[in-house]
Amino acid sequence: MSGVEFEVVDVENPDTLNVIFGQSHFIKTVEDLYEALVQSGTSIKFGIAFCEASGPKLIRSDGNDEKLIELAKKNAMKVGCGHSFWIFLNNGFPINVLNQVKNVPEVCRIFCATSNPLQVIVAKTAKGRGVSAVIDGGSPSGFEGDKEKQERKDFLRKIGYKR
Repeated sequence: MSGVEFEVVDVENPDTLNVIFGQSHFIKTVEDLYEALVQSGTSIKFGIAFCEASGPKLIRSDGNDEKLIELAKKNAMKVGCGHSFWIFLNNGFPINVLNQVKNVPEVCRIFCATSNPLQVIVAKTAKGRGVSAVIDGGSPSGFEGDKEKQERKDFLRKIGYKR
């Protein structure tokens, strides 16, 4: 193969769980992400998968919920980009743990944190696969009016993020 080919990969998330998709650089990522999540002080359930980019090139995984671990592993294999990681969450939101995840020394970037339908645009070359972009939900349909502003404010209070 010479040049680059692109592939659109649909992320599997049948229960519209929250997911954090990112890039890191070292095998220690799985253990450090695990520690960051369990130290979040919440009752969050999670599954982590990390794609090694060299050596045996295994998908490393951990978590405290077997279903979420399997979902993270499945998407890691499907997308198949080296040094990428997946965290699927239940009983919590990315906002509860995103700063802790970003502060893990191996984490280079966060591509997205969402529960929306998600697609990953993968670039393929002779050397492997890399994340080119993510498609996170739909395009805007218009502007927020007074009714929608109030609905937004009510929703944030309903889920406990505002008083």
